[in-house]
Amino acid sequence: MQKAQDEKPASRDGAEERIYSFVTRSNPFILGGAALCAFVFAPPRFFLGVLLGGLIVTVNFALLFRTLKKALAPGNTQGYAPVLAKYYLRFMASAIIIFVLMATRIVHPIGLILGLSVVVVSIVAALVNELKFHSVKEAG
Repeated sequence: MQKAQDEKPASRDGAEERIYSFVTRSNPFILGGAALCAFVFAPPRFFLGVLLGGLIVTVNFALLFRTLKKALAPGNTQGYAPVLAKYYLRFMASAIIIFVLMATRIVHPIGLILGLSVVVVSIVAALVNELKFHSVKEAG
């Protein structure tokens, strides 16, 4: 019983770092693959939608992680107000960029949605990878 309680926090800490590392490393590959497929098989507006949507969401994810890491660091006494302010500023900036891209018809809407899904695909892949890691760890 004592041994199981001692192992749990260490494996949880490692899991968070592994998931974040997997997501940040896989984002460029998933975005590159999706953009390459769109470049080869779809019209230029669709390709631009995938590329720009993927860039928007990838930058947002990195900035969100950095903000949360600072806010959750030990000794931080700022509270949650700066985190919420940065979150809503990023959200508004993303909404304005997406609105301009859609209003000027620079990008195809379906391509933009596919591009904006890059981080979701990376997170799902990271979770599948983590489940595989734990099933191998328990079996061995």
